[in-house]
Amino acid sequence: MSLASRVAALTTAALALTGVTVGITGGTASAAPCTTSGGLTTLLATGSAGGSTDSPYLCAQEGELLDVRIGDVRATQPSLGYDEVYYKLGRYTLGKDAINKKFEDWCEANGQGTAVAATPEARLSDPGSFTCSVAVGQETPETVAPMKTVVVGPGGLLYLTDGHHTLTSFQEVEGPDVHVRLRVLGNLSALSIPDFWAQMQTNRWVWNHDVDGKEVAYAALPNGVGLANFADDRYRSLMYFGRDIGYTAGTIPFQEFYWGEWLRGGGAGDLDGWDNHDSASYLAAVDRVTRAQTALPAGAVVNNGFIASQLGVLAAWNDGKAADKGEFGKLSKPYSDAKPGKIAYALEYKAVHGK
Repeated sequence: MSLASRVAALTTAALALTGVTVGITGGTASAAPCTTSGGLTTLLATGSAGGSTDSPYLCAQEGELLDVRIGDVRATQPSLGYDEVYYKLGRYTLGKDAINKKFEDWCEANGQGTAVAATPEARLSDPGSFTCSVAVGQETPETVAPMKTVVVGPGGLLYLTDGHHTLTSFQEVEGPDVHVRLRVLGNLSALSIPDFWAQMQTNRWVWNHDVDGKEVAYAALPNGVGLANFADDRYRSLMYFGRDIGYTAGTIPFQEFYWGEWLRGGGAGDLDGWDNHDSASYLAAVDRVTRAQTALPAGAVVNNGFIASQLGVLAAWNDGKAADKGEFGKLSKPYSDAKPGKIAYALEYKAVHGK
């Protein structure tokens, strides 16, 4: 089956889940006339997303699963935690997994569970070369929940609200033409540009602050994913490695950025001595930050009106486990271990590539 046919099949199955009528013409999907949230009826033409009236995404509704070329999404944040991406790239290129972790990440992002098999020549750009645990059309609420999300904006452009690190990692290893399905968080395509951004801000679907906490103009946000498009937020990396040690990841977009602002404001004390190229220093920083998190009362305001409990703070550090157990124990494993920790993979990748 050709790539175009596979993409069409994925799109057809995804839209069928949400009750949208789909017709296939020449290997591309075209949707029947539909009504947007603004009450405007639009006939979707076939073709690629270009931010115009022929965008195939204009009438996408909340909850729909859209097959998307990752090079076509726009960002809603100006920075990434580079070390999270370096961990993923280390795992993808220097990993010790029986099945490359990139296929597991793609299957999860595509709403298909985990990867169960992959050929030696498997690539993300060829979904037929690896197998996910859940077939397209057999998705469940549990497999759809971790999918990355987009908002449909004016002109049918897609704005990524979750998944910047994952899609960037996919693009870094295989380029912008990789496809993955994204779940529609909302459709604001009927709004003007100023009203769109105002609603995005009201819904907290955008993070327009730089690595120093200063406001960034919406027009200055990246037009795509990929490391070169983003600044590096060290605190965002630190918070990623603290997952399930000081807090749990939830459904609030930009959760780690809110915690990062808390760090920038001195929530965990002075972190100036932290060396993000040294394993011991990195682990000590994660230890310090996550212990400060779990020392917070559940009702303590962290940032932007969110309290600690809303941002997933744990009741006990490392979920009550000893330092050599649980998530902190896993994180502490060196690259020489059979199952290296995330920091070890990030540091190994940086060492190999001179980052």
